Amino acid sequence: MLKMNKVELITEQLISYIQQEVQSAETIYILTSFVMKSGVDILKPHLVEAVNRGADVKVCAGDYLYITQTDALELLLKIDGIETRLWRSKGKSFHPKAYLFGREKDLDGSFIVGSSNMSASAFTTGIEWNLYMSKSVEPMTYEKAVDLYLKTFQHDNTIPLNYETLKRYNAEYEQFHVRHAALNKKWAKQEEVDLTLTNELPDNQVKEPPVEYVTTEEPIGTITPRPVQAEALESLEITFEENYDKSMVVMATGLGKTYLAGFFARNFNRVLFVAHREEILYQAKRSFLHIMPDKTAGIYNAKSKDTDCDFVFASVFTIGTDHNLKKFGPEHFDLIVVDEFHHAASNSYQRVIDYFDPKFLLGITATPDRMDNKDVYGICDGNVAYQLHFIEAIEKDWLTPFKYYGVYDDTDYSAITWLGNKYDQEELLIAQFRDDLAQRMLEAWCKHRQTRTLGFCSSIRQANFLSNYFKKQGYRTISLHSKTIEMSREEAIHKLTNKQLDIIFTVDLFNEGVDIPSIDTLLFARPTESLTVFTQQVGRGLRLHEGKKYCHIIDLIGNYRNADIKMSLFDTQPEKKKGKVSSVPQVPANCDIDLDLQVINLLDELQEKRQPRKEKLLGAYLDLKEELGRRPTYLELHLYGNANSREYKQEFKSYTGFLKWANELYEQEATVYTRYENWLKEVESTGMAKSYKMIVLLYMLNQGIDQWTNPVTPNEVAPFFHQYLTEKDFRKKIDFSDKNSQRMWEYDQNKVSKLISDMPMSKWAGSSKGLVSFIEGTFKLEFDVLQEDNQVLYEWTKQICEYRLHEHFERKTYNQSVNR
Repeated sequence: MLKMNKVELITEQLISYIQQEVQSAETIYILTSFVMKSGVDILKPHLVEAVNRGADVKVCAGDYLYITQTDALELLLKIDGIETRLWRSKGKSFHPKAYLFGREKDLDGSFIVGSSNMSASAFTTGIEWNLYMSKSVEPMTYEKAVDLYLKTFQHDNTIPLNYETLKRYNAEYEQFHVRHAALNKKWAKQEEVDLTLTNELPDNQVKEPPVEYVTTEEPIGTITPRPVQAEALESLEITFEENYDKSMVVMATGLGKTYLAGFFARNFNRVLFVAHREEILYQAKRSFLHIMPDKTAGIYNAKSKDTDCDFVFASVFTIGTDHNLKKFGPEHFDLIVVDEFHHAASNSYQRVIDYFDPKFLLGITATPDRMDNKDVYGICDGNVAYQLHFIEAIEKDWLTPFKYYGVYDDTDYSAITWLGNKYDQEELLIAQFRDDLAQRMLEAWCKHRQTRTLGFCSSIRQANFLSNYFKKQGYRTISLHSKTIEMSREEAIHKLTNKQLDIIFTVDLFNEGVDIPSIDTLLFARPTESLTVFTQQVGRGLRLHEGKKYCHIIDLIGNYRNADIKMSLFDTQPEKKKGKVSSVPQVPANCDIDLDLQVINLLDELQEKRQPRKEKLLGAYLDLKEELGRRPTYLELHLYGNANSREYKQEFKSYTGFLKWANELYEQEATVYTRYENWLKEVESTGMAKSYKMIVLLYMLNQGIDQWTNPVTPNEVAPFFHQYLTEKDFRKKIDFSDKNSQRMWEYDQNKVSKLISDMPMSKWAGSSKGLVSFIEGTFKLEFDVLQEDNQVLYEWTKQICEYRLHEHFERKTYNQSVNR
């Protein structure tokens, strides 16, 4: 291959350059605003050849204006080994075109950026301008491009391409083109036309050197854990001593999660700390070295590739690529710390977690639900070593008490289009760009503010608008975001801290990883779209600081989604409320809540209009089905769905009952459900103070699909039963902790058999309404299974059994950790 160590303008036959690069590339990353079948047809043989030789091939395409063809996506989906994701633009323009090629063996690479989407005309005869640049010319620019590509590829706006998401896209594609007939062209290979659109970087892109905002007065190397850190550290070390290999710590913002990880890291020689924001990496590095100054530490990101050190602080987007992962052996690190663990369910984190095999995996977070509410407990096998909600921390005087002011916002959010996880930005801006609304915010702020305020906005333009409005009234303000040029973030924070600014209006810069302890007032000028983000933002004002007695939270509340739900964040006893209750939460004794009467009436009204639970559960199921590309198992629904799995049983008596209601069963499956409905409900709902019933059933299932209904005896089950509860997973010892079972740690056939006979078999037979029996020492199913039904019933029974065992031990371990 011809080496092209140069910069070159390409105005025709781009395909020849792409083909040449693909031939030797180890990584091939394609980012394009739309994909046409004609473009995939041209590239397909070259991409197939690259995949077959082991290249890492990723394609990210956009859905803007539904120009991307369904046929093109289907063709990409059929190429085994290519990972494709679809950017959900939600009406916002998405118009990048970039082709990146890496050859790590030669420390070489190149990229092409310009006007060409993935189409035949753009690749061949179209009028296109593209700039080719080899890595050797601008290595840092190349690394930055790769890093930004991977962040885009794993962005929350993207979804994986599979047959479920393709089906959904196709339906939207057809509907769009029916409504917009003028755009519904039959694109011929030589007639494809590009659209000239503009695109903005995501509002949370930051282009500044990381800055340390949190300091400690203790000398380096002498720092000791605070009370909350000592409490968490003890629980964490007990977990490690009990031979767990992974766990999560949930601690409210401001309690020192990073320092906790540093104290725990003293037990290990080589540590990998993974995060998705650059400033978190640099803060963590300083914190770890503050605790252990004799250790070596380095950064692994787009700009730096430090590997030969005790502690590596890595950007997940950089280290998560195949060629970067392979620079380390799977067992290179003794400890892996994943910061902001609520992000860990994303593919970028999963790639890192799946590759490495450390002695221990520690996830730390203040909000254990991912941004889209996806549960991440499953990643640490449901093992939570320690957790402390910020309400509990306030009650223990470990965080600053708050005074919450709910101010009525008369904006009609029901008239603004909801796009799945946020409001339509243009419609929202129209509603927000009102002087009367800005004046109401100003008056509320003037009434309740203290000395230093952080104001959260929903967009850059709203932040600019409010900053200018407040500035005209004589206040010192700055709109701080990724595009601010008149003042750096470091300078703005310095000025706010020293009272040279009254308020910083921002978008998403201060959600995670940045603490400014002196902030004593928060102004929420945006609707709450994500409870997780709201929790993070509230945490910005709760850190203890000399002279700060309260954090004042000024929140404009309108009829937007989640307005009533977020009140539970401040409630000391949300789980104890049943039936119709007041919308006003019961806050800690040292806090205060003051809601406008109109706000109280609005919250009561919103509670009455909540989405029916059945529809919510269906939506959560369909979201997960799309992400997986198939129907999720019961355990997958529990681990990765964004609804509480127990609600499916409460609402539908069984997971299979839900599938029947949702029309998700094939004809044969529906017949099986009808025939064996009582059995499925029995397995789902039989009492489980201990795991014993499900262990007996698991033994039967493990005999295989053709023998699982055969009768069994206690003696026969005993070896499996004992081994299951005493080996590998130390969580299971919880069910061997009473006087009757403690003596059975050392295996005794007779004792274990008697336990099985007295407890799971006899008790289940007595409560199953005749579905199972235990007569003369034999346990059996008291119903026949037709041959044509056996496979489906076996799979469903196994799914319920595995789910119930996992959920049982997860719940018991969780309760144990809370009560420590």
